[in-house]
Amino acid sequence: MADQPWLGDACALVDAFRSGERSPTEELEATVAAMEASQLNAFSFTDLEAARTTAAGADPTLPFGGVPIAIKELEAVAGWPATEASLVFADRVGEYTSTQVTRLAEAGTVPVGMTTASEFGGLNVSISKLNGVTHNPWQQGRTTGGSSAGSAAAVAGGLLPIATGGDGGGSIRIPAGFSGLVGMKGTAGRIPRGPKTLIHPMTVVVGCLARSVRDVCRWFDVATGYDGRDPYSLPKVEGWERDLATRDLQGLRVAITPTLGTAVVRDEVQQRVVAAGEALAADVGLRIVDVAVDLPALDLTWALANLAGLKLELGDRWPDCKDDLTTEIAFGLELAHQMVDLDVVARGEAARTAANEAMAAVFDQVDIVVCATNPDVAFPADCFLNTRVGDLRVEPGNNGALTIPANISGNPAISVPVEPFEGLPVGMQLIGRHHADALLLDLAHVVERERPWPLVAPTAPC
Repeated sequence: MADQPWLGDACALVDAFRSGERSPTEELEATVAAMEASQLNAFSFTDLEAARTTAAGADPTLPFGGVPIAIKELEAVAGWPATEASLVFADRVGEYTSTQVTRLAEAGTVPVGMTTASEFGGLNVSISKLNGVTHNPWQQGRTTGGSSAGSAAAVAGGLLPIATGGDGGGSIRIPAGFSGLVGMKGTAGRIPRGPKTLIHPMTVVVGCLARSVRDVCRWFDVATGYDGRDPYSLPKVEGWERDLATRDLQGLRVAITPTLGTAVVRDEVQQRVVAAGEALAADVGLRIVDVAVDLPALDLTWALANLAGLKLELGDRWPDCKDDLTTEIAFGLELAHQMVDLDVVARGEAARTAANEAMAAVFDQVDIVVCATNPDVAFPADCFLNTRVGDLRVEPGNNGALTIPANISGNPAISVPVEPFEGLPVGMQLIGRHHADALLLDLAHVVERERPWPLVAPTAPC
């Protein structure tokens, strides 16, 4: 009987099942014991009876056969809570299951429960009124970021090897960067978001929080491909894991710009990202080019107009539900009601067009952009809104300034761990052209191979 959960990656766990070194049932029991002993507050809901039944019948010949996984609580699962991490929907139950979760089930996964998130995915923090504080396994009392907070905590904390995430402004990459994990935001549409996909604002993708690059590749093999309930989903591409590390990377042009032109980034983080980017360039023969990256900040009005989806979700509960909402979410809705009109929407769309043009202009000159994932290492976990970078006070928008641009333009981007600072992870983000997901995964694999990172936090399982 395993005395602790698997602390390697998910692909290696499947190998252990196939060889008979471990079994899905004993792995699940080790996972459950670790979850029950954990102080991370990574889970908002568990369904252990169903998990035990699934594990007992698991088929290790499948891509993720027998692997325990967690589902971010903003993702739909029929019969499980559908809270959106909000007190407003604390008692709501899901009526359908997302395409991604369905495909993962067909690949043999063993879902154990739902992980905590920030309310409606609206803040990059690991706290909500519904669930309280989720802690970073690298240091209790520090954030995992958001909105995929609990998924990052569970995977980095050694509770289970992989979990779902969603990324509308950095919500996979930000927690990955804070928690020492791999976080991939594929090209928009790479993994379908249906059923009942909310189309606007076309910035959200789904994926996973993982310990290794090959785990992301296997996830893509399972979860990607067109689905009619997401009209913007992309056709299936085969061989993500098979073809990893097979491409010629030499001579590709890379811009190393830790601040992405406008973000306020702690000096020590910048230094680590530049060093890691230069090391990657030397490893594979990338050509470093000096390109001015100047991505325009999106007008506040664009963000406010995007709250239309949240208003649709709340329906006639608003404004009576205001006191149940996170202060920042309620404030944003009130401001949107006051400010948003046709002129505001037009300005927001103009800002998005300018952002798309600016990103395209960068990739006219380079193949890869390297920058930081987060402005600083993980901030205190009990903050709803972080406004400090080192000793600098910054605007709240700075916290997503490094990640949001790839959501706006739909470009693929991946965060990988580099040298920690003061015992906390630092993430390096690689951004590529549309549909260059495989290229980013190959580059991330080089970083992983040449400068391996800890697969879990030093204190895991915790």
